[in-house]
Amino acid sequence: MTRLRPSPVLEAPMDRSGSGAASAATPAARGYRMPAEWHPHAATWLTWPKDPVTWPDRVPQVQEIFLQFLDALTPHERVCLLVDDEGVAEDVRRRCAGRPAVLANLELIPIETVDSWIRDYGPNFLLGQDGQLAFNHWGFNAWGGKYESLMRDASVPARLDALAGIPKFEPGIILEGGSIDVNGAGTVLTTEQCLLNPNRNPGKSRDEIEAYLRLYLGVQQVIWLGEGIEGDDTDGHVDDITRFVARDTIVTLVEDDPADPNHKPLADNLARLQASRQPDGSPWRIVTLPGCGHVMAEGDRLPASYANFYIANGVVLAPMYGHENDAHAELMLQDLFPTRRVVPIQCEPLVWGMGSIHCVTQQQPASR
Repeated sequence: MTRLRPSPVLEAPMDRSGSGAASAATPAARGYRMPAEWHPHAATWLTWPKDPVTWPDRVPQVQEIFLQFLDALTPHERVCLLVDDEGVAEDVRRRCAGRPAVLANLELIPIETVDSWIRDYGPNFLLGQDGQLAFNHWGFNAWGGKYESLMRDASVPARLDALAGIPKFEPGIILEGGSIDVNGAGTVLTTEQCLLNPNRNPGKSRDEIEAYLRLYLGVQQVIWLGEGIEGDDTDGHVDDITRFVARDTIVTLVEDDPADPNHKPLADNLARLQASRQPDGSPWRIVTLPGCGHVMAEGDRLPASYANFYIANGVVLAPMYGHENDAHAELMLQDLFPTRRVVPIQCEPLVWGMGSIHCVTQQQPASR
């Protein structure tokens, strides 16, 4: 496809610290911020799964999970689904026939991708004070250079014709969407294990990384957690452990078994949250989510977590793993989102790819 009009690139010149703090070309300086995930959506972005290396012997099951996403999301909002070509698009349309999916709300976008982790390589959408849409195109190096072939997906935001004409910011550092979570009111959650990892932005200090978050997400407060869960090849993405569910409310994963490797780091994260304060000095409301046991793949633990849910218009997609805590986690999420219907989706095949629902979704906020 031919791009009709390129997105204007607003790249901040760097000051001596490397943070770009002196630039007026950043989202924050221009009145943009990243809204919370529960802000009304214009669309959800997905990439159709197909890689047998990512999902060995499980691609059909993972495609069925994506069809369940379409069933749950399209009655409430538009879904922009990236597919490699028109042949795949036609197959998706055929497979949606007779299901609850609303095809009028499904936009199939032919663009070649390597894999489905659009949360991490896709556009990071922002809203201006007047409701204007913009996006960040962060750098993507396949989680610290772990998967060379997947680095090609770093160019996806630049190749999306649907984003033509939308203001684009290029921060110039590596950052995956799963490594941050915002409450839309000035605070971002992240982890030291990921954002301070030398395999992302070597030489960048904590202060410099914080400056980027403030300038490009429009936040004022950064809450640093420590480490993520065992088996997470992203080096501790926050969307597997701790999430905002309201302006003043955080859910965080805990592990009660002291012998479990997740017990200590999750307890440390909980303590950090309890010690943290909202900008007005009041404590956060903190809700703990249970663990889902050991979901294994060929002897290795997978990063299965109930925290990897996705908040959409009218629904919350909740990952389940066939564990006795599934029903309890579903009820907890329903209590936290009383105006949305929680849709439980069995995600054991999906997490074989080292991620779950939130990792393969990306929200586009509704603009005015």
